[in-house]
Amino acid sequence: MQEGNEQIVEMNNGCICCTVRGDLVRILGELAAKREAGALQLNRVVIETTGLADPAPVAQTFFVDEAIGQTYLLDAVVTMVDARHGPTKLDEHHEAQEQVGFADRPLLTKTDPVDASAEQALRARLTRMNLRAPIAEARHGVAAIHDMLDIRGFNLDAILEIEPAFLTDMTHEHDDDVTSFVFRESRLLDLDRVEDFLSGIVQVYGPNLMRCKGVLNIQGVIGRVIFQGVHMLMGSDEGTAWKPWRGA
Repeated sequence: MQEGNEQIVEMNNGCICCTVRGDLVRILGELAAKREAGALQLNRVVIETTGLADPAPVAQTFFVDEAIGQTYLLDAVVTMVDARHGPTKLDEHHEAQEQVGFADRPLLTKTDPVDASAEQALRARLTRMNLRAPIAEARHGVAAIHDMLDIRGFNLDAILEIEPAFLTDMTHEHDDDVTSFVFRESRLLDLDRVEDFLSGIVQVYGPNLMRCKGVLNIQGVIGRVIFQGVHMLMGSDEGTAWKPWRGA
């Protein structure tokens, strides 16, 4: 998929850490080959995982595959930390701890709903967990470009202190601590019914609802409705207009 000057490659149906890891290696190799042949202008590759991914196996790809290691430089691991819900998630989920421990740049988000003392306590905790990584901030999804690109922050020696078997242990475990589902609908959605549904979801599952997001086609609204939420917090923005349908 092409977005302006950017090429987006989506990998579905599996965990990027294992099931589609071969796809990741293959796609990186194809991009490098196209760049070498002059068919593609390539400056950087940004890999966006789900918010629940363990960063170690993804980063490991750039070191255990010789061809990828010779072609690409792993610049940095960037992770988002929710100021309101982060402390609880760090207590409950190993993946959240791994993301902070591996991060070269933690980006603190949603600082507005929390008081100064809670934010300071979280910053102190993140620093204790990862002393080498400066903490930056993202407001309303916007962060400084120098906090996301060309950081040159990934330090293999530092990672080996956290995970001594980083270069040798290729195993990756899954459990049912976290689950997810996807809802798709080709028909126009009724706004009132969508709001009633989401309200019910929040009331029943809010405290355990780690993340929800989607692109909605609402009846009477020209543009895409970009919806997202975390626990009890939900909101939406209007995106670009839908293109004419060209299906059969």
